Amino acid sequence: MFVEVPAPAVVAPPRVARPSVPRRLLRAAPPYLYVAPALALLVIWTYRPLVQTAQLSFYSWNLLPTSPATPVGLDNYARLFTLPAVGASVWRTLEVIGGLLPFTVVIPVLVGLLTQRIQGRARAVYQAMVFAPLLVAPVASATVWEWLLDPGAGLLNKILGTSTNWLHDATWAQPAIIVITGWHLLGFAVLVVAAGLANINRDYTEAALIDGASRGQITRWITLPLLSPTLVFLVLMTVLLSAQWTFPLIDTITQGGPSGATTNVYYLLWDYSFHSFDAGLGTSAGILLFVVFGLVALVLVWLSEKLAFHDN
Repeated sequence: MFVEVPAPAVVAPPRVARPSVPRRLLRAAPPYLYVAPALALLVIWTYRPLVQTAQLSFYSWNLLPTSPATPVGLDNYARLFTLPAVGASVWRTLEVIGGLLPFTVVIPVLVGLLTQRIQGRARAVYQAMVFAPLLVAPVASATVWEWLLDPGAGLLNKILGTSTNWLHDATWAQPAIIVITGWHLLGFAVLVVAAGLANINRDYTEAALIDGASRGQITRWITLPLLSPTLVFLVLMTVLLSAQWTFPLIDTITQGGPSGATTNVYYLLWDYSFHSFDAGLGTSAGILLFVVFGLVALVLVWLSEKLAFHDN
């Protein structure tokens, strides 16, 4: 005789009410609320002025509140390509970039490699001494350098036994500005290189030494390739910011002279806006500078991805 056992009742799981759309948005909002102030400041202080600059580049205005801005279309951009000063300033900017690269790349690499074995308190003292020039205000250092390079009582002329007017001679003014700017930046570049060297795994060097490699071979085939991302960063910074780095010294010491010998593109667009009071021409030069250096940055970043070695 078989007894029929009833099948167990299937109990449906309780339905969990899905939160409403507004509640889900509130749950997802906190991360975005944290970055909202930074994004708001970025829009207010960076993107908004950039848009206003682009708009002003299509107007002619002398910066006077009582004088209305007059639409001129692309005339400001057309004028830039016809002014001889623009081409000359571009060439001087290239000279500045080429002149600063030894101070931001070559010398820092040599100093970093030669001082790599300094440890302890001596390393901290050395880094502080190297970094000190960057802490000096450009205007203060400009005053000191004007005294050092004075044609009559300057220390450099006394050492060399000459009376060269280093800062107000068309031949020497640009090299003097480059050297002073390089002196400012050298400490920063040395510390960046030192940080890059510290991030290189020592196992590679020890393995190469075991295999009989010399110090020169280790530097050539291991250290420099693994340091390439740092070097690309320094090159990128130099190309993009060299004209900006020289601006305080040029404005304080030479004002773009003598005879425009130290007028680069950064100082030129400032001169158009605040000396010639041609805001439209100055902003159009700024927009062109922004576009050109943006493209240069993209190319350099692309090259860095192709050429740089990374320790994975």
